[in-house]
Amino acid sequence: MKEPQIDPDHLDLWARLLVTHSIGGVTPQDRVMIKGERIAWPLMERIEREVIAAGGIPDVCLVPPNNERGKVWSAAMGRGGSEEQLARVPDWHRDRYASMTKYIEVLGAESPASYAGLAREASAALARADRPFADLRLAKRWVITLYPTPAYAEMEGIPLDEYVRFVVDASTIDPRPLLAAEERLEPLFAEGKRMEVVTWHPGEGRELVLTMSLAESIPILSHGLRNVPDGEIFTSPDASSVEGEIYLDLPVLNGGVDISGMHLVFEGGRIVKFSAREGEAQLAAIVGTDDGARRLGEVALGMNPGLTRALKHPLFVEKVGGTLHVAIGASYEGGFERDPKAPDARARLEELAARGILNRSAQHVDIVCDFRAGGCGLRVSIDGRPIVVQGGIWVPG
Repeated sequence: MKEPQIDPDHLDLWARLLVTHSIGGVTPQDRVMIKGERIAWPLMERIEREVIAAGGIPDVCLVPPNNERGKVWSAAMGRGGSEEQLARVPDWHRDRYASMTKYIEVLGAESPASYAGLAREASAALARADRPFADLRLAKRWVITLYPTPAYAEMEGIPLDEYVRFVVDASTIDPRPLLAAEERLEPLFAEGKRMEVVTWHPGEGRELVLTMSLAESIPILSHGLRNVPDGEIFTSPDASSVEGEIYLDLPVLNGGVDISGMHLVFEGGRIVKFSAREGEAQLAAIVGTDDGARRLGEVALGMNPGLTRALKHPLFVEKVGGTLHVAIGASYEGGFERDPKAPDARARLEELAARGILNRSAQHVDIVCDFRAGGCGLRVSIDGRPIVVQGGIWVPG
């Protein structure tokens, strides 16, 4: 298999951006987990050097090729393991996640479809087993990036050299200018109470309207602090308030499977009906994971005007300027509290969860609608004030 060819200077810049900007630098007190597959080693090695140079301790976690994103269990356990085996997570694995202070994950797989074909129950069980470790990661300073691999290029239908250039260029630009555009929308999200999203269902030839409450929500501006590449303004809505229908047209890769043309129907905050033009079985597996996987945990606007090509990988497609995405599953605690770890914040978050406003689930799966010309997105508004796409980004109307 042909290996990606990336300029060493670009790799150095990429690693430096992740360490100095995305996770806010490293101190001698930091233990930084660096996770990824062998194929992503050229970037992981440079991240390791940056952490060492800053005086921190690198904890390099090499992911086996049959394990999607280094979850607690591999596809093999999903296919052959029992519920009792899934529950017996080694203590060292828990300790490793608990002791890290910062987390850098380099996506990029040799075999992205390793989880494809898992029975729905097995896929749900693996997601549930991994959720405590996802929660530990999300409670730390973290960032995710993607290393271009031949398998991903093939899935995207792009020649490897072209794919590598696109990914590297998008991942090594200064993300900080994105902040100014996101700040223009921040007051709308911060002060708004009700969001309305109108999409077009091409198969049924009708408009669909989805509404949700933002009354308890806090907007989060994303400019290279959690994802690289980046560019979105997002929050977690009141999960119990979501009502209506939405159509999401852009293909998204999940577990090695393409999902596209998704139609979701919500009543009383729950998905009561769903379909997909492609990948419906995978969507069913996601929605069937637990009760929280039938609710929304996020709504976001893509704000990166430089990402004009909508790749299938969620890390890229959800950032495309002029797109909107929602996430099936878990809410972000940061969408309700600025400092979720503060004692008074914990009490409020538990109260919001008890009221069904903050959603908990083993899943968090982003699905995307295109509001650019030719897409199925029609209108977005907050408290009746429109938000429109101009110059490749969302702006107040």
